[in-house]
Amino acid sequence: MEITAKMVKALREVTGSGIMDCKKALMETDGDQEAAIEVLRKKGLATAEKKAGRTAAEGITYTLVEGNKAVAVEVNSETDFVAKNEKFQAFVDGVAKSILASGAKTVEELEGKAWFDDASTTVKEVTVNRISTIGENLKIRRFATLTAENGVVVPYVHAGGRIGVLVQADTTATDNADVQEALKNVAMQIAALNAQYISQADISEEEKAKLFDITVESSLNDPASLPKPILMKLIDQAVSEKLWSDEDIAIYEEKKNNMNFLFNFLSKEAAAKLSELALADKANIAGDKIFSGMIQGRVSKQYKEICLMDQVYVKAEDGKQNVAKYLQEVSKAVGADVKVVKFVRFETGEGIEKKEENFAEEVAKQMQ
Repeated sequence: MEITAKMVKALREVTGSGIMDCKKALMETDGDQEAAIEVLRKKGLATAEKKAGRTAAEGITYTLVEGNKAVAVEVNSETDFVAKNEKFQAFVDGVAKSILASGAKTVEELEGKAWFDDASTTVKEVTVNRISTIGENLKIRRFATLTAENGVVVPYVHAGGRIGVLVQADTTATDNADVQEALKNVAMQIAALNAQYISQADISEEEKAKLFDITVESSLNDPASLPKPILMKLIDQAVSEKLWSDEDIAIYEEKKNNMNFLFNFLSKEAAAKLSELALADKANIAGDKIFSGMIQGRVSKQYKEICLMDQVYVKAEDGKQNVAKYLQEVSKAVGADVKVVKFVRFETGEGIEKKEENFAEEVAKQMQ
């Protein structure tokens, strides 16, 4: 399969990796972007995978709660100027109301449903009308609904619609002001730290295994981070078998009494050779108790980043209390359990590549 510049650019936007690294990963996976991302992660080259969530389009994310039902919806516009327009914002509010009124499950289904306050026209027809009125292309990109059967849904919108969050919790204290405040705090936490799961129990065994394997391989690809006994065995092999250049061997002999800065002086080829040796001996290294403990620690750290309940609560006074402990504290104070069961987080423009335009070229074309 031919690997195009557009494919390389898309992968680079997602991972933050170098152009040639992206191209090689795509060639290795026959153009499969998801597989290429995993290849780069295993090689420790996906330095900024979280860039997949950066804003690349305009519009707003909006939340609406009616009784025990709630919706979060993202509607895109071409410019930030329009996103701040009252007519556009009123349109988005109408879209949210139409979603709740119609019970639609997909954007395609929603477009054929009646507008919330006018049964004679559809959401699609209103959208076309607003495009004509506002003068920009508008798109209902996605939405999600939550229904609190045994509790409450609390919304939070950050930065005027840049991020929208819904948090659903099971509790009998649905009207308690402290519970409402606590869940809003949790929503703010989700907006800020972008949790992927509520707890580790929500991660499938397959995903856990994949995370563990990626952590192992990325560690082997970063020899400087390996436990010293393992690193020294790899270096001894590289030196004794003359797998390093004479220059790198000389540098090692000079710096070996202070290993802290060795990799600042070794060539990239020397470090790459150590990675190659480590990967070749993966089975033995993975069975090492010290290495295994290091991997478990790194995996545990990642769980604390992606699992809401394990994250350190952003307002923790001691800087240590996690979200689970915070909610336990709230539950005790109000005399009722407060358990987060679902959440939705939308960030406007998330994952959309924004068209880059050259203003000078555009002006020049108009003057011709």
